[in-house]
Amino acid sequence: MTAPSLTDLLPSLVIVPLTLLPIINPLSGAPVFMATAGRDPQSIARLARQVAINCWCILVGSMLVGTYVLDFFGISLPIVRVAGGLLVAASAWRMLMSSADDEVRSAVVRAQPATLTEAQIVERSFFPITFPLTAGPGTIAASIALGAKLPSTPALYLAGAVVAVAGATLTVLVIYLVYRHATRLLDRLGEVGMLVLMRIMAFVLLCIGIEIIWTGWAELQLQMR
Repeated sequence: MTAPSLTDLLPSLVIVPLTLLPIINPLSGAPVFMATAGRDPQSIARLARQVAINCWCILVGSMLVGTYVLDFFGISLPIVRVAGGLLVAASAWRMLMSSADDEVRSAVVRAQPATLTEAQIVERSFFPITFPLTAGPGTIAASIALGAKLPSTPALYLAGAVVAVAGATLTVLVIYLVYRHATRLLDRLGEVGMLVLMRIMAFVLLCIGIEIIWTGWAELQLQMR
């Protein structure tokens, strides 16, 4: 079997960020990020970098190891797609119908200290910024689904894994840039612009969730037959 060419790998490289970024929607997490980091440039840079590292580990781990974890517990991929799609759709519906920030976002704002220590940056970079606001259950489920498409042949699997990691890196780079420049983005959008953008992204996310559910349900129907 011949090794995949660059032309074959490029679509796979692009499909990872195209699939994950609408679900992650780093713009929706930018207000929480700013509420945690404050306006100090050094704190913003350190927190954005740590969140990016955390997200990269979650995405890569889910794509490369997630399928084997599911096999260990006897969970099929269609079930994961349906469950992940439900989580994504539920999150999108909550974003569409909510008139105020959710409990996690409000808790972050209430708990914001005047300055963040290094230990606080490391701690809050994972919860709640990385999980569940940025790389939540829906993102993990989608990452596992992407990893399940990797070929089983060793050579092709290695090439596919490299492309998947590169795609995850591109995704994380976008997350880092959005969070790193969250102050400018939020100032330019304004409160009304941010609200409109959140509603549009929530609708797109709802459509993605329904699509994931439909795909998983179709696969379950085929298995039943």
